[in-house]
Amino acid sequence: MNKSSVGPVTAKQRYIILDALRGFALLGIAIANFPEFSLWTFLSEADAAAMPTASVDRVVRWAEYLLVDGKFYTLFSLLFGIGFSIIIGNAAKREANGFRFFYRRMTLLLFIGLLHLFFLWSGDILSLYALMGMLLPLFRNFSNKTLLIWAAVLLVLPIGVDAVVELWGLQPASWFYDKMWYYCGVYGISEERYAYWLQEQTTYTGMFQFLVQGAYERMTEFIDGNRYFKVLGLFVLGFYIGRNRLYARLEEIRPLLRKVLTVGLVVGLPLSFVYAHSCMMHHPWGLTIHTALYTFSVFPLAFGYVAAIVLAYLRFGETSMTRFFAAPGRMALSCYIWQTLVGIVLFYGVGFGFGAHIGLIWVLFISLGVYLLEVLYAKLRFLHFQFGPLEWIWRMLTYGRYLKLRKD
Repeated sequence: MNKSSVGPVTAKQRYIILDALRGFALLGIAIANFPEFSLWTFLSEADAAAMPTASVDRVVRWAEYLLVDGKFYTLFSLLFGIGFSIIIGNAAKREANGFRFFYRRMTLLLFIGLLHLFFLWSGDILSLYALMGMLLPLFRNFSNKTLLIWAAVLLVLPIGVDAVVELWGLQPASWFYDKMWYYCGVYGISEERYAYWLQEQTTYTGMFQFLVQGAYERMTEFIDGNRYFKVLGLFVLGFYIGRNRLYARLEEIRPLLRKVLTVGLVVGLPLSFVYAHSCMMHHPWGLTIHTALYTFSVFPLAFGYVAAIVLAYLRFGETSMTRFFAAPGRMALSCYIWQTLVGIVLFYGVGFGFGAHIGLIWVLFISLGVYLLEVLYAKLRFLHFQFGPLEWIWRMLTYGRYLKLRKD
């Protein structure tokens, strides 16, 4: 088989509903991540309460826990799993070694993620996606039933893990946590100035010092949050959806979508109120209960979001709103990295230095504005180009050949 016959999905082969869902996920990710970029998340309760917008900020924070926290990363992870299945399936159809291209693509994603983690932002998720994605081919020969069982087990496993951690008083991430504070000590990042360090440092050297300890903090979050189980479980579920091409059989699965939406509204939404309360009150019922609330609120409501959007698409067809979300969804990697760059420029001392000094309500408005700019840029770009900038490079390195960027 000629290598040039193997390549990325063309515009005609794309399913706009997947792009729209991906674009919708990017909106939620911007809302979730900008409190981190703005350094508001790192503020002490006293400093946050001293802001003029403190009362409304508390309402915004509660609403984010209710409707955003975990839901959009769940959707993004699910879509990655679907995308991985499409990559493997398309290469296999062309009689190519799909796994060779798949692992090359994952290795490149890992490289991008590590660059993002160590040199731009400690909140990177791409490196974990790449590592968990490399495990996905292990599930390729499983039956559909077995895939669903594995997905369910992986998604609920954190409850059992945290029960053991809580019962035995374990600290599985202690090595990374200690390393984080070790490097804080090396660079003079005190606990009192932790929230203000990135805003006060006007050189990249100071920013990089924070990123060093931040990489260890991120590993702590991955371990304590059992993020690897959750991501892999969502990837397996996405792989099931992709392998069975459910995204191409939407009318056929309409009854299933209605059930998923019902569960999201009847189970996920009410429990999300309880979950938001647990977050605001710093887990008053303990770690295990909090993890259980996360599991049975976040996942059902996130899946309900998917079902609602797909059902609307089935009823109204391709609308201007569908195209609105689909544009950035076609260049999700570029948009994800661009959100980081904008956050650095706006909030860190190497940029305008607004971080740690504006309320969460303003951060929310900024995140919405940034997303609108991404939509505008994506729409303009796809008038003339076939790929987003990072997507173009990523695909060329994956397939080992030049891909035409401009449209005819």
